[in-house]
Amino acid sequence: MKVMTASAEQLQMMLYDGAVRFARQGREAIAAANIEAACEKLLRAQKIVLELRASLRRDIQPALADTLDSLYAYIYRRLMESNLRRDAAAADEAIALLEYQRQTWQLVMEKLHAAAVTPVNAVQPAANVNLAV
Repeated sequence: MKVMTASAEQLQMMLYDGAVRFARQGREAIAAANIEAACEKLLRAQKIVLELRASLRRDIQPALADTLDSLYAYIYRRLMESNLRRDAAAADEAIALLEYQRQTWQLVMEKLHAAAVTPVNAVQPAANVNLAV
């Protein structure tokens, strides 16, 4: 139900949350030498990163979309390397990048929300501005 009623911005946040959660679980499974769980969790994180790549809107800001696409491709490769080689350091790097992206997205959402909530009449004109027309 949460997914069905979420805005596009909230869905993006859910993707980041899921990718971070599954990547962490995969990292923990590597540390515990639980190969099956590591593979399952890291694959789930990889699928979410692929979804993040697929959701990029190149028609709005092509340069930004290309930059994010490259970043997501790199994160995907690090998750894949972590999964194939049981490389905890690769998982750690992917997690750090995903967490940074999540924090950035959180800031964007907060700014959008603040801009949408601030009514136009709440802005006070400067004291020395003549508003007479």
